[in-house]
Amino acid sequence: MTTENLQNKNDVEPAPSTSLSTGSFPELDYSNPLPSLDDPKLYVNRELSLLSFQARVLEEAKDPSNPLMERVKFLSIVGSNLDEFFMVRVAGLKRQVEAGNAAVGIDGLTPSDQLKTIRFEVAALLQRAHRYYKNELTPALLDAGVSILQYNELNENQKSKIREYFHQNIFPILTPLGYDPGHPFPHISNLSLNLAVLIKDNLGEERFARVKVPDSLPQLIRVDDPSSPLSRRNFQTSKTQTFIWLDELISAHLDFLFPGMEVVESHPFHVTRDAEMEIQEWEAGDLLETTEEGIRQRRFGDVVRLEVNPGIPNRVLEILVENLEIEPVDIYWVEGRLPLSMLKYICVLDRPDLKYQSFLPAIPQALNPDSQDEDLFSVLKRRDVLVHHPYDSFQPVVNFLTQSVRDPNVQAMKMTLYRVGNNSPIVDALIRAPERGKQVAVLVELKARFDEKSNIEWAKAMERQGVHVVYGLLGLKVHAKVALVVRKEGDRIKRYVHFGTGNYNPVTAHLYTDFGLLTADEELGADVADLFNYLTGYSRKKDYRKLLVAPINLRDRMESMIRREIENHRNGKAGHLIFKTNALVDERIIKLLYEASQAGVQIDLIVRGVCCLKPGIQGVSDNIRVVSIVGRFLEHSRIYYFRNGGDEEIYFGSADLMPRNLDRRVEVLVPIDDKKHSRYLRDEVLNAYLCDTVKARIMLPDGTYMRAPVHEAGINSQMCFMERRTF
Repeated sequence: MTTENLQNKNDVEPAPSTSLSTGSFPELDYSNPLPSLDDPKLYVNRELSLLSFQARVLEEAKDPSNPLMERVKFLSIVGSNLDEFFMVRVAGLKRQVEAGNAAVGIDGLTPSDQLKTIRFEVAALLQRAHRYYKNELTPALLDAGVSILQYNELNENQKSKIREYFHQNIFPILTPLGYDPGHPFPHISNLSLNLAVLIKDNLGEERFARVKVPDSLPQLIRVDDPSSPLSRRNFQTSKTQTFIWLDELISAHLDFLFPGMEVVESHPFHVTRDAEMEIQEWEAGDLLETTEEGIRQRRFGDVVRLEVNPGIPNRVLEILVENLEIEPVDIYWVEGRLPLSMLKYICVLDRPDLKYQSFLPAIPQALNPDSQDEDLFSVLKRRDVLVHHPYDSFQPVVNFLTQSVRDPNVQAMKMTLYRVGNNSPIVDALIRAPERGKQVAVLVELKARFDEKSNIEWAKAMERQGVHVVYGLLGLKVHAKVALVVRKEGDRIKRYVHFGTGNYNPVTAHLYTDFGLLTADEELGADVADLFNYLTGYSRKKDYRKLLVAPINLRDRMESMIRREIENHRNGKAGHLIFKTNALVDERIIKLLYEASQAGVQIDLIVRGVCCLKPGIQGVSDNIRVVSIVGRFLEHSRIYYFRNGGDEEIYFGSADLMPRNLDRRVEVLVPIDDKKHSRYLRDEVLNAYLCDTVKARIMLPDGTYMRAPVHEAGINSQMCFMERRTF
């Protein structure tokens, strides 16, 4: 490997932006034969579409209408999203290439083609992100009283204070590891920040050492008061606070780690490894044990990315490349902070004046009855309750479970858990339930990526308290969000159910847009009972009364309802589909949507992230519009509207339009039968997204995005929802 190859830095410029005048789609020209729906030009590559989403997140970092700290946060989100992108998506492509897979996808690209394009796009994206942080956000932070300096920019008094802090709080934790014939190259853990250090001994011989930057310590340190928590209210607007990054502080004091040696230079580097666990479920004797072993092995996955600054010398880079066993194309040259996700530590500074104004979620009017003595079960007997998070509080969902625990008439509780987070009141309620004589069964999905360890800990805690825990299903991920409460009322059994589009996680419920439905509908209750028999036992029920359940009937019903829309339109009934989803990837669904467009059906797609369909192509997708909303909250809800010749149907639930959701996961979509709720979803929610002129991006026929045209009064859908509503 030559030095020249190693120094092939990715100095690239972003592709020019694309613009297109807006207006009605062109009329279909039936005089010419319709193009083949197998043409690769009709599809956007999944990975490149995902990178396009990161570019839209970067746009939010650049949007001056967002508070300063929130703009920094959007930059850090780009960084953390790219970390996961490399750990999962790039790692998967590299495995395909190594296995000799040269298959061409529907978009016409091989795995090797994708990796080449990804490298260029990521390099350009990172370049734009770091330049913006340096040239725009850093000066803005300084103007706001937040100064982040390098060690050599500190004065002597500041250096003295920070040096004392280093000796007392950092030095005892550090462990320098040498590399020579007597010391093997140390393991570099995934996503760790490290210093590559060159030192000389008293004979003038140069040696290499690695110092890991401890992730257990604060990464951003106040220079004037190093021990002060960054989140404490101690900021005075009249005074600038000065900070230094932990790795720079360590780098400035390396001489204390190598006494008697000359520290020649040091350079930060950041490593990303393949973190995708391959669990051979059908061969596993114990799924829990197998998953735990998979978590342990994840830290030893192959390196898929090495991030370094341009100033790193070739002799250091060669050591890293050789021992990390990577190719020069896996090196990413970053002119800025390593890694970009590290900027999240700036956002914990206690500066409410630089963040979004605090927002207090509402309680739906249906849960504030005139009679204060009326409990939730009494409310649900009269009507369904729809909750719209984060605009509506998540507390009613928590109350549904905690009240069930306290209620002596509740006999059983069942639910699915995918990501629950820390200090979960949901799990606390489930743990207390067996003590109150309830039979409790919980399916904990062990294969929820990067939450496996947390889920295992929660599962074991519940088992210790008498909860019946099921550790997922062989060959399938359980992604459905469902809770069932069985209550004895007189001489009969009554079922109460919660369906959600998001996880049972109170933290993300404040950050993600999601829906929940609380209902006592008998048919839905019976369907959910059958679903849990399928999840916890050996039931293979194929028919459900109302629910769409993947992988059982969801795909077939979804496809048949799209075909129904085509048939209705051909019979003179105006067809209309509105889908709000996080990802549209499934080839069969996309082709059906193309066919529907060709038949004249109006199709509005609100797709947050990956969209492999191209709208506005003459003769193919003339009648399709694609909108992506990126704003304060992460769009997470899934809603599917079918006009159905005037007899409208609306579903929401956990399923995106991807092969994994339709074929390899347990997902649930629930019909919204209440006319008031369906009108709200159609007229207020979906319509607001489609009319958004502030946070909406419109997908163009070439797969790129442009901002929605801004009219005199801009519409921000999320801001509209933040206003008080009642159901």
